[in-house]
Amino acid sequence: MVILIVALSIIFNIVILDFALNGFNQILEDNSRCHDYQAAMEEETRAFKNYVKDRSDENRVLFETACARTERSVLELPFDYDRVGAERYSVTWSIRNGYENYSKWRDLFLLGKDKNGFSITQYINELYRIYRMQDYLSDYGKRLVQSTLREGSDAYHTKVPILYRFPVIILVLAVLSISGTFYVSRMMHRDMVVPVVRLACISRKIAGNDFSNEDVEIENQDEIGELVQAFNKMKHSTSQYITTLKEKNEMADLLHKEEIEKMEIEKRLDATKLELLKNQINPHFLFNTLNMISCMAKLEDAGTTERMIECLGNLFRYNLKTPESEVLLKKELQVVSDYMYLQQMRFGTRLHYDIQCLVDSSRIMIPTFTLQPLVENAVVHGISKKEEGGNIRIRIWERNQKIMISVADTGVGMSEESLGELREALANHSTARVGIGAGNIYQRIHRMYDGGEFQIFSRQGHGTAVLLTIPVRL
Repeated sequence: MVILIVALSIIFNIVILDFALNGFNQILEDNSRCHDYQAAMEEETRAFKNYVKDRSDENRVLFETACARTERSVLELPFDYDRVGAERYSVTWSIRNGYENYSKWRDLFLLGKDKNGFSITQYINELYRIYRMQDYLSDYGKRLVQSTLREGSDAYHTKVPILYRFPVIILVLAVLSISGTFYVSRMMHRDMVVPVVRLACISRKIAGNDFSNEDVEIENQDEIGELVQAFNKMKHSTSQYITTLKEKNEMADLLHKEEIEKMEIEKRLDATKLELLKNQINPHFLFNTLNMISCMAKLEDAGTTERMIECLGNLFRYNLKTPESEVLLKKELQVVSDYMYLQQMRFGTRLHYDIQCLVDSSRIMIPTFTLQPLVENAVVHGISKKEEGGNIRIRIWERNQKIMISVADTGVGMSEESLGELREALANHSTARVGIGAGNIYQRIHRMYDGGEFQIFSRQGHGTAVLLTIPVRL
């Protein structure tokens, strides 16, 4: 409606401007062209007289310019019978034909250059003929101007009464436009503004977590009605979502508490496993060691026996009196050396070991009781089952701010199937399948260090290797 009202106002203004300006502009344009012709003809007459008296180059240029202007003004005279009428059409026709004949006589006269080309009588007759033609054309120009002014005046007096009625028409249209705009405004206020204001008010309450307001009701079936319906649905959905979210948060809090309790239980379980690992003593190992000590005591002096007893004491002391979760690498290597000395006393030349430490063992911290269980597994499950024995090599180096610890043996090794089962059991924390030693070390490496790794590699008949990756902690 607003667009229609504005469009009608614009069209009406265009019609008024076209009626007023078009008619008056035509009258003024016709008058201007007639006056241009009359002025051009008078200027050409003066230029001709001057050129006849003095045929200088300057006068010739002025004369040719005046002739060109006159020819142009003659061609620009209105020559439409339906528009200009019979009188102006006949006068214009006479001017066009008369100027064409005049131009021929004028040019023929000027071709003689001066009066020497004619006799005196001929020269004067021809000159005065041209003067008469110029007067004739000037008179017709005056008649055309008078006729044009008269017709323009008649047209003006015809349009003036209509122009006087335009203010009344404009006033009536303005009243209608204002009334229509007011009606549309009230309709828009009722159907658009009021619902939107109510939506804004309820939205502010919803922002304050208040969903107790009643739904906005509206009879509109347009876009505003769809907006209101969608808003009501959104309000109910949001209220339900918040209620559900609160319930989920409460449930999450309960689960979090249970998770914390579970973690505490796992920590206590890990501590128990560690204590169990520390207190684990292989009866077969103790029996064999004690037999060896007894035999050596009979066959040798007390020096070797003293060393064996010292090594065994160090192992017991480390197992039972080390409460820390991390110790210096140097201490772990000493425990392994004591253990390997005792095992060499047992296996003799069947067992060889080599320790290669490329880091400062007095500054590096590793988990307590890490190396000895791995070495023991290598001896028990790898070397002891091989008749000719084998080698155990411990290699420690640093790479990318991480301590790499490799414990490798040349024992019997494992098949690919057994290795896969062992790796799966380690990943699933199944200590029943892998034993307390390796399983406990695997879990502690991953829980104590971000980026820590426990990898095991084996090939049947060639041996087994365990690779530990521990971030540097100085």
